[in-house]
Amino acid sequence: MDQLAFNDLNISKNIKKAIVDMGFEEATPIQSLTIPFALEGKDVIGQAQTGTGKTAAFGIPVLEKIYIPDKSVQAIILCPTRELSIQVAEELGKLSMHISKLKTLPVYGGQPIGRQIRALNKGVHVVIGTPGRVIDHIKRGTLILDGVETVVLDEADEMLDMGFRDDIEEILRHVPKKRQTLLFSATMSKAILKLTKKYQQNPKHVKVAQHQITAPEIEQIYFEVKEKMKTEVLSRLLDIHDLNLTLVFCNTKRRVDRLVKDLKTRGYFVDGIHGDMRQGQRDKVMNKFRKGKIDILVATDVAARGIDVSNVDAVFNYDVPNDNEYYVHRIGRTGRAGQKGQAFTFVAGKEIYKLRDIQRFTKTKIKQNQIPSLRDIEKIKTDILLDKVKNIVENDNLDRYVHNVERLIEVGYTSVDISAALLKIIEDRDGQ
Repeated sequence: MDQLAFNDLNISKNIKKAIVDMGFEEATPIQSLTIPFALEGKDVIGQAQTGTGKTAAFGIPVLEKIYIPDKSVQAIILCPTRELSIQVAEELGKLSMHISKLKTLPVYGGQPIGRQIRALNKGVHVVIGTPGRVIDHIKRGTLILDGVETVVLDEADEMLDMGFRDDIEEILRHVPKKRQTLLFSATMSKAILKLTKKYQQNPKHVKVAQHQITAPEIEQIYFEVKEKMKTEVLSRLLDIHDLNLTLVFCNTKRRVDRLVKDLKTRGYFVDGIHGDMRQGQRDKVMNKFRKGKIDILVATDVAARGIDVSNVDAVFNYDVPNDNEYYVHRIGRTGRAGQKGQAFTFVAGKEIYKLRDIQRFTKTKIKQNQIPSLRDIEKIKTDILLDKVKNIVENDNLDRYVHNVERLIEVGYTSVDISAALLKIIEDRDGQ
């Protein structure tokens, strides 16, 4: 389908101005399909992955309907995780930056509930939250949903997988039956279809084709690796690639903890996030990663949902994901905004069959590379060092250093011997 220009959409000047400020010109496929129906007040089922722009797809219609003088909650957006709730709230904040007095509030566990209650008492138009904390506020009487006109279920498949079905249904019982319901999901399972039949009225089903998801800017490579060699191979690849920020995915929480410990022992600036960590810990780690205080973030799939860091150079699949769609989610963290990215996958034993399924699913050829040897790494490091030397010789003032070298030549050493000794000192220092 043709992608729409935001200027062609029937939306307010203030939102259009925010869209320009955010650097967007053309709507993504899911936005082009969803926004016109949603603006008409129709219920929508949006089938799309993370990273396709679905937050703006529902966020723009939600904000368009808000009546500012009414300080009651007019829209509620349910998300599976705290991280995604924060990400959605931040996106809505950007989209509404020119709408005076519009109030949005993320509510989730791990943050003092008193702060959320005080904000709700002052008046909030849009609440974004995890089902558990929303239920908590409903039971306390601090969140009244009688005035809700729009409900959004974001990543509904994840919420069902995480056991939130009863909570979702309980929340919907407190919302007026006459409302608009927008549901977004990467997959359309029987459980999702059952939910849509029960809570939506003649919904428009829009879907983003799978081939539009995997970015062509991402170089995809795999290595056949013995299980016990994974950490060593990861270290070699980190050493030979000039990476600023790196994401490493593991399938289990225990693997995350172990890998973080092993990489720290090897001298890397690394930390990890997974579902068993306290929310304060996860926030602290994410802030360090965003600010570049750590180079490597190790994560499980669920904990990584909501991570939105634009300059990730490479993604490593330390474990082949159990779900084909997780592969798409993972590698989509790099190669954003037209930048080039790299995705490396470690395949052990029978995991090669999983990789073949992923290639069929993504309609992408993943190239096999040989594991770099220690000699390869030494050569690459030496080549990098020699390039630096050439650059200094050609561009820097070396008079003071030349004088010191001449003093050594005067006592019988050759310039070649002196250069070789200095290179050895540097290499020995870097190898410590």
